Amino acid sequence: MPEQHLFEYAVIRVVPRVEREEFINVGVIVFCAKQKFLQATYALNQARMQCFGTLPDMEELREHLCMFEYICTGSPQGGPIALLDAASRFRWLTATRSTVVQCSKVHPGLCTDPAETLAKLHQQLVL
Repeated sequence: MPEQHLFEYAVIRVVPRVEREEFINVGVIVFCAKQKFLQATYALNQARMQCFGTLPDMEELREHLCMFEYICTGSPQGGPIALLDAASRFRWLTATRSTVVQCSKVHPGLCTDPAETLAKLHQQLVL
């Protein structure tokens, strides 16, 4: 039987009007310390975004979401946060904030393959 590893994940959300607290799930971030895995994936659906009335600036949203990927991979494009260890980067990305791009609370689980788990969560929670 394959070994199970503890992982943590959060859903990445777009909150066009923070004061209304309405959101749409656009991505998922998964962290598995034992597998040294930290990765985010996202998909922006403009048609779904239009349900909020005023459409957010899609290019600006893409830039913000790209930063999640840069920080996860430790890319220099992610700035000083990307230079931290993986656990600190995950905690920073999932910290509570009142911005247009937010994360849900962090949820734990067990998995054998964190990349497969990321794809499954993205399919279930975003697409």
